[in-house]
Amino acid sequence: MFWFLLIALVVVVAAVALVVVGGGDGPGRTAVDGLADAAPDRTVAWLPPDRPLNRSDLEELRLPLAVRGYRMEEVDDVLDRVGAELAERDARIAELEASLAGAQAVATGRRDLFDKPGGEPFQEPR
Repeated sequence: MFWFLLIALVVVVAAVALVVVGGGDGPGRTAVDGLADAAPDRTVAWLPPDRPLNRSDLEELRLPLAVRGYRMEEVDDVLDRVGAELAERDARIAELEASLAGAQAVATGRRDLFDKPGGEPFQEPR
């Protein structure tokens, strides 16, 4: 009885090892490539790629959870996108504020705001 159990154990271990190592070409496998790529086990945090973000996009955003919190790669991607858009908006706001200050200076007659750095006065194009 002992020898029967020992042989049965060896056969079972060999069968499991054969299945794990890959004893043949199964679905998703080829003899040359080995195992196929695994499907992603996570969802991608959806942000609209064709327009700037707005408040509702960020309110509806739900990042997928990992074993110990959020997936760092996805959080980094979202923060990079939000940071880039905020920097772009800040630059646009500064540009518009400068244009407004210039228009107000022209309207009030304060042309000294437009003097060149060397003290050279501003000359209007003709």
